[in-house]
Amino acid sequence: MDKREAKKEINRLRAEIQHYDYLYYVLAAPEISDYEYDQLMKKLEALEEQFPELISPDSPTRRVSGEPTKIFPVVSHRKPMMSLANTYSEEDIRDFDRRVRNLLRDNEPYEYVCELKIDGLAISMLYKDGMMMRAATRGDGEQGDDVTNNVKTIRSLPLKVVTGDAALENLEVRGEVYFNRADLSSLNQERVENNEIPFANPRNAAAGSLKLQDPRQVAKRPLKIFCYWIESVVESQKIRNHIEGLDILRQLHFPVNTHYILCKNIDEVIRFWSEWQKNRYSVPYDIDGIVVKVNSYEQQQRLGSTAKSPRWAIAFKFETEQTETTLREIVWQVGRTGVVTPVALLEPVKLMGSTVSRATLHNVEELQRLDVRIGDKVILEKGGDVIPKVVRVVLEKRPPDSQPYLIPDTCPVCGSKLIRQPGEIALRCENVACPEQVARRIEHFASRRAMDIEGLGEKVVELLLNSKLIRDYGDLYYLEKEKIASLERMGEKSAENLLASLEESKNKPLSRLIFALGIPFVGEGAARLLAVNFQSIDNLTEASAGEMEEVEGIGEKTAQSVVSFFNQKENIEVIEKLKQAGINFSGTGTVSRTSGQFAGKTFVFTGSMERLSRNEAAEKVRQRGGIATNSVSSKTDFVVVGKDPGSKYQKAQQLGIRILSEEEFLRMLGE
Repeated sequence: MDKREAKKEINRLRAEIQHYDYLYYVLAAPEISDYEYDQLMKKLEALEEQFPELISPDSPTRRVSGEPTKIFPVVSHRKPMMSLANTYSEEDIRDFDRRVRNLLRDNEPYEYVCELKIDGLAISMLYKDGMMMRAATRGDGEQGDDVTNNVKTIRSLPLKVVTGDAALENLEVRGEVYFNRADLSSLNQERVENNEIPFANPRNAAAGSLKLQDPRQVAKRPLKIFCYWIESVVESQKIRNHIEGLDILRQLHFPVNTHYILCKNIDEVIRFWSEWQKNRYSVPYDIDGIVVKVNSYEQQQRLGSTAKSPRWAIAFKFETEQTETTLREIVWQVGRTGVVTPVALLEPVKLMGSTVSRATLHNVEELQRLDVRIGDKVILEKGGDVIPKVVRVVLEKRPPDSQPYLIPDTCPVCGSKLIRQPGEIALRCENVACPEQVARRIEHFASRRAMDIEGLGEKVVELLLNSKLIRDYGDLYYLEKEKIASLERMGEKSAENLLASLEESKNKPLSRLIFALGIPFVGEGAARLLAVNFQSIDNLTEASAGEMEEVEGIGEKTAQSVVSFFNQKENIEVIEKLKQAGINFSGTGTVSRTSGQFAGKTFVFTGSMERLSRNEAAEKVRQRGGIATNSVSSKTDFVVVGKDPGSKYQKAQQLGIRILSEEEFLRMLGE
């Protein structure tokens, strides 16, 4: 067979296999046997091996491809993946409907689309010239992890879209990756047999699977996906509403959940919700409610969004299931900031498909409000269908010899006196050398969003502390290979990998280091603002609370916490260790807030940008000495407006803030 004939046969085999994949994985209507399918795949593999120059990324043989990766690159979404507001009651869903009606024109007709809310992980997929080029997790809504090779292993998902319509071959599709209940049960059974912790729910299982480093391992897991959104700006197709978008997805052979309905009014929405609350287990996957969306895209655009959620959609969640069990014991956990929280140990019981033996009791006030006691019968539910919590005590079943539970006055780990500051709910152990606090601080320092030190999980931290090789995270950078290798379950290769990861972490950006320090009330956003505005740990150490409060986005509580952190002798000693070890202590790629083109100017971005993502635009502001924040206030200097702007645009108009188009912003940049 010559190359021309081979190409023709390869294309025929690919089209045939893709057709059978769609029948089997999407329609559940296979036309050929597994043996016949395997023979087709083997024939394609043989031809591609003979003519490797004809291999293309969309080939069915390339679903499981790519080298194992230790790092999933962070990528920006073309349009933010916003989270939905939740409601659990008929009263609230009617309030939502009232808000929609009031925001639209007088007596303007509108309708809703209701879909099942799948318990899974949101994914965005970009197609270019018909081929899947990128798949990313939702992340923080603005940015997510690039998990393209892992998503390609989901066989119901087309790797190539062939329509003859360029608009439909260059688009974004979003969906929910999930597990069927039976598949998750089998996976968890396998994990238990391998001494691994079972997944708590389908969403965790999907997230954990898509973050496996080797696509070959991901392919072994029966991941599935339902697609629910296609880019609305497809002029040639004139997609006018959500229902039409779902129809287009189905025509393009994307897997779409068929249990959706068009509702003329809110009463029909409530009936749909009520029916599915009764029948939620009639489908083989977990659902925790329905999603309600205004159908018209034009009306969606006019309704806009808040800072976090669209005004035209809401998650109408099912009422939470409850079950009864016995409370055996109350234990206290110590966090990295010293906060001590109570946890109920329970007689194991099934709740929403999983076995529960522990539940949060939140804090001292909640413990006292419940008046929960050892031996009580308690009612459990899962908050947000995820975290088990005790909601009440069955007082009529309380044992006659029951005794009130006494709140401990000493730390369960180090024995130090527990303190409750005036105005605070939290009970704290203020001994910074408390072993549990030390361990949690080191784990936080090494975590992926902080210094991202590979191989430094809970068990390894425990080994290093117990062997007295470290006392704090500053000691990590002085570890020796021979001593690490001598530890149980480590060895020379593990030691080498850990030291290499530690060395690599020395060059992490300043914002990551500030977050890694574990300063109370300083999250990733605050750490980024502090890094941009103070440019070094030395400057931050010397700054007053007042100077920090001048930074938009840094409040009094955060500023006081930072000052307090750097006033503690123990913290300064650890920071000195980090400095001597050669950790990056200065900002990179940014200009001081007292110099640069945008020095002292605050920018806010809203809507989708065409030539830059919002994150890229914000970074260009920071590189020129400016500040990029997410909220509009009287301190904002410029609001840059892209396509489909939200409420920030309206607020900027109300406050009289200067509004720029993307083109005007680019001209300011000189680009």
